[in-house]
Amino acid sequence: MADSEENLIRIAGPLRPGDVPPLCEQVAAARHGPGGSDVICDVTDVTTADLSTVDAIARLHLAARRAGGRIRLRNPAPALLALLGLVGIVELLGLVVEVEGNAEQREPPRGVQEAVEAGDTAL
Repeated sequence: MADSEENLIRIAGPLRPGDVPPLCEQVAAARHGPGGSDVICDVTDVTTADLSTVDAIARLHLAARRAGGRIRLRNPAPALLALLGLVGIVELLGLVVEVEGNAEQREPPRGVQEAVEAGDTAL
């Protein structure tokens, strides 16, 4: 299913608190526009993964909820996706994340070391 341009918002650069009110207005307008479905926030060009960015995304989600919908994040950087998961935003908000391309083209997620090295003691 192709998404219409009416419900797509491209977000770029570092997100700061002053950027949030106009972006929330765009989300609400896109939600009530001809597309009328979830608002896709393309965050491919977001350059920071910090708590200001997390706060901005949470506020965008709230604006969409108030307008009767939700946001879907498209192409978050691995660092941003990891931070959103770490602070629990993805699960708490039920945030939908879309990643274009094959999984093999993305950096593998970093996690707990699974191999045991010789000399490691059992916990």
